[in-house]
Amino acid sequence: MSIRFGPSGCGDEFYQQGFSSILSVPSWIKNYGLDAYEYSFGHGYQMSLETAQKAGSLFKENDIALSLHAPFYINFANADPVMYEKTKGYINTGIKFLKAFGADRLIFHASSCGKMAREDALKLTHDRFEEFFNYIDQNNNLDGIWLCPETMGKSLQIGTYQEIIDLCLHNKHLVPTFDFGHINSLMQGQLKDENDFKKIFDYSIEKLGFERTNNCHIHFSKIQYGSKGEIKHLNFDDLVYGPEFEPLAKVLLDYNLEPKIICESMNMMPHDALIMKNIYNNLKENR
Repeated sequence: MSIRFGPSGCGDEFYQQGFSSILSVPSWIKNYGLDAYEYSFGHGYQMSLETAQKAGSLFKENDIALSLHAPFYINFANADPVMYEKTKGYINTGIKFLKAFGADRLIFHASSCGKMAREDALKLTHDRFEEFFNYIDQNNNLDGIWLCPETMGKSLQIGTYQEIIDLCLHNKHLVPTFDFGHINSLMQGQLKDENDFKKIFDYSIEKLGFERTNNCHIHFSKIQYGSKGEIKHLNFDDLVYGPEFEPLAKVLLDYNLEPKIICESMNMMPHDALIMKNIYNNLKENR
């Protein structure tokens, strides 16, 4: 393993330079100086498996670590059994695309409370994680695949870092996606110094062990927040909202963690991903 940095999407630059196809992304990302990429199916699986296979070969050829984001509609706490079947379908289809692309991780949102009390929504999410992920593990070859529920940024969503880590206990293929912009939004800007980040990794290592924590996925961006959490993603040039990347980079080095780090800035994802890579490498070189 090695730590990797890249964007979720290519931002404005990619299109301004005349590119548009997923098949152009791998070489573009490599030439940018990055080595990871996240493709989002947030609004549905609008791609053929054949195209995914072609793109996957190019990502491998360019040594770009690829992750996929499942549709945003997933909700393991939806009480409607029809909607729960759709949630299971989104995960199953995501696994098919992982294999077509040759990618190793599927990022997804676990659940939201809706009109349910939080404790009821969380219990239903746990029950369904136990039932569903053990079923697909027994009926699919998931070797080399990580399924990555994400920490969330709004108060009505299931997704504090403790909730996500605890959900990952249900199956060995589950590892957390730590979205530190989301975590900071829920904490109302209190994710500031190295100890704040260490608490999160300490909890993960205690519950899941070092190997699974090392294989965690990271989303990073500055995010504007209000009293109910996340409002919108920002770029690194914002001076009002956090979090800052340097404290996280120091903790990753202290703990010898080498996750995949994906930048989710508003429209400058590759630019800000390269800033993170340079911060990390400079800190590492000066140790």
